[in-house]
Amino acid sequence: MAGSRPKSGPTMHDVAAAAGVSQATVSLVLNSATGSRFSEDTRKRVRDAVNRLGYRTNAHAKVLREGVAGMIGFIGDSVATSPFAGAIIEGAQQRAWEDGLLLLTVNTGGDRELEAASLDTMLSYKVAGVVYAAMYHRQLDVPEALEGVRAVVLNSQDRAGRLPSVAPDEVKGGYTATRRLLDAGHSRIGLINIETLESGLPAAVGRYQGYTAALEDAGLEVDPALVRFGGGGEEDGYKYAMELLTAATPPTAIFCANDRGAWGAYQAVSDLRLSIPGDVSIVGFDNQAILAPHLRPGLTTLDLPFVAMGRRAVELILQDAEPDGRVELMDCPLVERMSVTHPKEMP
Repeated sequence: MAGSRPKSGPTMHDVAAAAGVSQATVSLVLNSATGSRFSEDTRKRVRDAVNRLGYRTNAHAKVLREGVAGMIGFIGDSVATSPFAGAIIEGAQQRAWEDGLLLLTVNTGGDRELEAASLDTMLSYKVAGVVYAAMYHRQLDVPEALEGVRAVVLNSQDRAGRLPSVAPDEVKGGYTATRRLLDAGHSRIGLINIETLESGLPAAVGRYQGYTAALEDAGLEVDPALVRFGGGGEEDGYKYAMELLTAATPPTAIFCANDRGAWGAYQAVSDLRLSIPGDVSIVGFDNQAILAPHLRPGLTTLDLPFVAMGRRAVELILQDAEPDGRVELMDCPLVERMSVTHPKEMP
């Protein structure tokens, strides 16, 4: 009929009637209000009524009432392309959802104009906070738009030291990788790093520091002849593994500071008609799901704790703490496979 209005969806009053509780109880249960105590039976009756009736909360009303939307913003430079993006977003999304919040995710591809426009739109939605993520660990400049916003830098560090940051513990990871080879009985351990130390890249610097610290703790001197600085690709892994393994006194083990470099090292070992781990043991870093488990033999490597880091970043936002420059470093667990054994004389 002309002038008729579409029937609106079920209301909170409808949910309360169906569950046999008050509207206040429905509101408190749905918003997980602090200090509200209801029996599990009451909570279940409310949830069942919500599902049965298809009730949806009014997000616009929530913004007007509380000043924030039921969302946390997540903005990253290569969310759509990095092999690690899925895990880091998964962790953030899991933690947000536990508090009834959605994750609003934007991929900028490193485009500063797109980043500025995305942040402006995101903040206009009155998100509860923003996770500012990078897909590799580095020092970065946080956009001015995040000034005064509840925000956390993820998988990198705020160069200005204003916002809290969550990142992997690169030094401890490098130490753990080298310690694994030392514990297997190796004393001549090569390193193929992902960048020069002059680059200042935390992953390259930290993993090298961990390598040297482990050797020194074992009473061994760092031999510069066993160290190479590449670019992180399989080509450099191949090139530098070839150099190390054809030297007059080759290493019996190599710590590759990323899995792609380890992949290149595997190819060099094969071309030299040597075996892993019989002739040379190899440890990687990253635990790339599309690579490390599928090498033959499977690569022993360090896992970057992306799910845990994503969760922690959102947790810091939900804690509503005053912005500070704290840097929380998270452990990189060792993932054992079959690429390490005790040394033997090289042919």
